[in-house]
Amino acid sequence: MNRVIVVGADGSDAATAAVEWAADDAARAAARLRIVHAVDRSPYEIAKFSTQDQGDAIALSAQSVLTEAEAVARKRQPGIDVTGELYEGAAAAVLRGQAGDSAGIVIGSRGLGGFPGGVLGSVSTHVAGYAHGPVVVVRADPDTVHGEVVVGLDDYHAGEPALAYAFDQAMLRASTLRAVYAWQPPAHAHIPDGAHDLDGIHAARCRTAAGILLGWRERYPQVQVIEDVRRSHPVDALARASEKADLVVVGSQGRGAIGTVMLGSVTLGILHYARNSVAVVRP
Repeated sequence: MNRVIVVGADGSDAATAAVEWAADDAARAAARLRIVHAVDRSPYEIAKFSTQDQGDAIALSAQSVLTEAEAVARKRQPGIDVTGELYEGAAAAVLRGQAGDSAGIVIGSRGLGGFPGGVLGSVSTHVAGYAHGPVVVVRADPDTVHGEVVVGLDDYHAGEPALAYAFDQAMLRASTLRAVYAWQPPAHAHIPDGAHDLDGIHAARCRTAAGILLGWRERYPQVQVIEDVRRSHPVDALARASEKADLVVVGSQGRGAIGTVMLGSVTLGILHYARNSVAVVRP
């Protein structure tokens, strides 16, 4: 049991759901669970307002958050190996730093610092945008099970880590894997849709999807795969598929210098509009 799954805890309801999700994932994968809580003292380090009592209160509160999260994980999955660790620093940076020695990072969609009504918190956006390897943003109740994992297909080799993660998840969950390949007709303002051979384009896209999945089907013969080719925008197609999925897995082709751009527009759209939990798998 050398694999480690990392989950962030901050005492929020979203983080508690993430801890439960991560505990289940650790149990399925026979992995260890590391619960991480970041203590960010920067708002309190102004000399005029900083006191020893305040520092002690912050430390006690942090330890309480970690202890409660460990109790949640052990109650959820009594047989797993659980450890808790406190770190100093901003939550996004601390969690991003965990990517190097972990099999995946799990976070809630919004923490205690999120804006009311916000769909996605700044910490989850940053970690999903920068951390290498799988980052799961938990949005759904872990007790609701649909028996299906969704993965988005693309034509790039950079998407292979996402496919590997999706097939692993489907196998460990004994779930069906729905591979969604979304395409849109060529955008020419002065050419009507009828001028395109849309049926021919769709058939070609079906052949492409089948070719992408061929090797993976051979590698994971125990996983039932549904090839779902849709004439739709990728965000809309995956968001609709997410309604009956336990997890949506996407890669990230972003190349920009800031977190949201690093995610790529499709990946960021899925994080905002998916109905259930999303795994972003960066190479």
